[in-house]
Amino acid sequence: MRIWASAHAVDDFYQGLVPAAVPYFVLQRDFSYVQASGLALAATLGSALPQVPIGLLADRYRLRWMSPLGISLAGIGAGLSGLSSSYAVVFALLLTAGVGIAMFHPPAGRDARRAAGGSATAMSYFAAGGSVGFFVAPALVTPALDRLGMNATALFVPPAVLMGFVLLRHHHRATGEAAGKAVRRGRDRPGLFAALTAVEIVRSTISIGLNTFISLYWIRHLEASSGLGGLALTLELGGGVLGTLLGGRLADRIGMVRTVQIGNAALLPALWAMLLCDDKYVALPLALLAGLVSNIPFAVLIKLGQDYLPSRPGTAAGVTLGLAMSAGGLFMPLLGLVATHHGPRGALMVLATVPVAAVLLSTALREPDRL
Repeated sequence: MRIWASAHAVDDFYQGLVPAAVPYFVLQRDFSYVQASGLALAATLGSALPQVPIGLLADRYRLRWMSPLGISLAGIGAGLSGLSSSYAVVFALLLTAGVGIAMFHPPAGRDARRAAGGSATAMSYFAAGGSVGFFVAPALVTPALDRLGMNATALFVPPAVLMGFVLLRHHHRATGEAAGKAVRRGRDRPGLFAALTAVEIVRSTISIGLNTFISLYWIRHLEASSGLGGLALTLELGGGVLGTLLGGRLADRIGMVRTVQIGNAALLPALWAMLLCDDKYVALPLALLAGLVSNIPFAVLIKLGQDYLPSRPGTAAGVTLGLAMSAGGLFMPLLGLVATHHGPRGALMVLATVPVAAVLLSTALREPDRL
């Protein structure tokens, strides 16, 4: 599980790099709010559209090269994006990064499920690896871009290539048919999986929107420095790491569905508490709390999705880790329009009402052992 958690951290670092860099594309490249939202859309399109076919392939074949190549592409695309002042080129590079992310998640999720067995806590370590990547990204990217400018994104290409090499060697050391084929047992529940996917899409809209606009909210509404805006994003993503681990432990104790429902319901007061605080320093712990609460269902939904589709764990991982989690980015241009007319706070206020839909949809979920 350690190798998969580490690889997930590196892969999702480049997803975290995008929201960390977005304010600098606005401030240093003079991109509009709509264009900035479009960058989130670019990464989303690249990572979302290929997820299902890649998941189907991962359930059928070993594809040992796919995860290493995916990590490398994610780092190269995201790392080179800051070198260009052309919006079209930046968009294309982030699209490439998204494709790399899409190539990693299904086969990695399949193998992580095998390593985790039936433990939601163990699966939370894999999921938390991705959250750590998100967390570390703004902590490293923000000061680098502050001091060195947009070209500093190129400094983050080598870790992706190195991790791709390490993961490739790990695959070559794996032996036996069990190393490459998913365990197939149990009956698929496509209806429940569809309901879970709907919950994931709503949650991803909140998560991606929060990651995209929280730093700009601190800078433009709370009149903070770009460094403090980056700190708010870092705290929000750091809270996500804690929330992912907490969610896994809760699920093993009180059940997966109840954990998802509690996490969705708690989002409403957490987001509104942050938005009702007008002090840029006092609101920082509330950003941490919002991130923690928003990620409580994260690992649980990944495992629950694979339990609903036990014969297709790669496909399930492709949807829960990729397609559904990225689909929220499709709504970012709409939020960009709201931000254009009402500022980043207006966009976040819209997001703060969305958890109601997640709460309602999660009532359709059922525990796998009760089916």
